[in-house]
Amino acid sequence: MSTALAGMGVLHFSRPRAFDGLIPRALPGSARTWTYGSGVAELAVAGLLAVPATRRVGGKAAQVLFLAVWPGNFYHAWRARKASPMIRAVTLARLPLQIPMIRAAGRLARGR
Repeated sequence: MSTALAGMGVLHFSRPRAFDGLIPRALPGSARTWTYGSGVAELAVAGLLAVPATRRVGGKAAQVLFLAVWPGNFYHAWRARKASPMIRAVTLARLPLQIPMIRAAGRLARGR
C-alpha cells in the first residue's frame, strides 16, 4: 500500500492534468492546488506506512485519505457517464475497489 500511494503521489506531480478532472468544481480554489495537495497527502501517508513505528497511524491516515478522495471518484464517474464504454467502466470500477483499500488500511491501523 505504501508503494502504491507513493507512486500515485508522484504521479500527482508528474501528470497533474490527469488528476485535475477528478476535483469536484464545488471545492474552493483551483483544481491544480487540490491535485498537488492530495499528492502531498499520498506521499505523507506512504511514508507513515513505510515505517513500522508509524504504520498504525499510517493505516488510519490511509483510511481518511481513501474516504476523502472517494467523492472525487464519484464525481469523475458522473462526468464520464457519456464517455466511451471503456472510460465509463474504468471510472465505475474504481468506486467499489476503494472499499477493500479502506478495509486494508483499517487492518493496518489495528496492527494486523
